[in-house]
Amino acid sequence: MSTGRANRHRGFTLLEIIVAVAILATMAVAIYRFVQSNLVAIRVSSDAIAADARYDGLREVLIAQWQSLPPGKGALLGETFKLDDRSRDKIRWICSAGPGLMTRYAAGDYVVSLELQSEKNTNRYDLGLSRKPTNDPAVSDVNETWVPLIDNVTSLQIRYFDTRLNTWVERWTDTGTLPRLVKVTVGRGDASIPWEAIIPLGRTPL
Repeated sequence: MSTGRANRHRGFTLLEIIVAVAILATMAVAIYRFVQSNLVAIRVSSDAIAADARYDGLREVLIAQWQSLPPGKGALLGETFKLDDRSRDKIRWICSAGPGLMTRYAAGDYVVSLELQSEKNTNRYDLGLSRKPTNDPAVSDVNETWVPLIDNVTSLQIRYFDTRLNTWVERWTDTGTLPRLVKVTVGRGDASIPWEAIIPLGRTPL
């Protein structure tokens, strides 16, 4: 009788305590890793959503600008450039104050270019708009301003759909006619797949 009462009051052995602590530690590590991986996934997802939003905004700016260009005045001009086997194409147009200039209060008309500009002391590029007054007599770029749009860009390729040839062409020099479509392809430093947008210059009927 006394032996049974003694067994009922026996405490945990050291081995049992060590096993319980090890189990709790393993569970704590597993929970920590689970929470950490979810926080990383949320942060990466938020960064990706923010980056995609910038490209969506770029598409809207280009649509607003290019669909308002009349043939002959403010016509598109596009040239192809390459540096270190990277496409660094440039497209120019003329516009007044508005989304193309990123301001509503600029006076007069401006020549606006969508192009790449290298970041200082890096191999990366920024995509942005370069703007200069059309009546600027200066030969240099002293009156030219730069509006950065998207950083960490690797390349910029622009193609123009010529309905007369029924094909895409690399450059556009016809100031009297606008291309039917403009295809903009941007190499992204934060993604393996480039961003691409095909923008119609003629408004589609609703």
